[in-house]
Amino acid sequence: MWYVIQVARGREEAMVELIARVASAEVLEECFYPQYEAEIKLHGLWVPCAKPLFPGYLIAISDDPVALESELARLPEFARLLTMGERPVPLADEEVALIGALTRPGERVVPMSRAVKEGERVTVVDGPLVGHEGLIRDVNRRKSTAYLEVNLCGRTVSTRVGLAVLAASDEDAAVTARTRARAACSCTKR
Repeated sequence: MWYVIQVARGREEAMVELIARVASAEVLEECFYPQYEAEIKLHGLWVPCAKPLFPGYLIAISDDPVALESELARLPEFARLLTMGERPVPLADEEVALIGALTRPGERVVPMSRAVKEGERVTVVDGPLVGHEGLIRDVNRRKSTAYLEVNLCGRTVSTRVGLAVLAASDEDAAVTARTRARAACSCTKR
């Protein structure tokens, strides 16, 4: 079963390493923090980077959440299993399926998706967001980011993923270029 561990924001990577060292293989199958691939502009160049998909949260795959909880209690830093009442709450099958569809074991980074803008509509044409367009709530073309709303442990959580939005088609780009060229020519002829 998949469980969520809450940790301090910005400490996700360090906590994954710490938990992997402390927890026994019988208790913990995998611990990771899902990330998304993004691009940031650095000195005028777009540079790929990875950012946490759910800042402050890790995913643990374990068949013994009670033993995992007791091992987390021994850590020198804050880490707690999300619970409902006294019992650890596993992720729902749909939540596991979504994270599993966006990432792969051993490489828990959501790759950049590509989309095409057609009028006001953005259609994902490549990458892990294909078929998951209903999760997209907003798109920031300048930052190449899509804002998603997903369910996590029974709560609606907002998160981001990388999404490059391209022109609708080469033909549309050519029409736009011709229109701009005509406008530039008409300005210089006056």
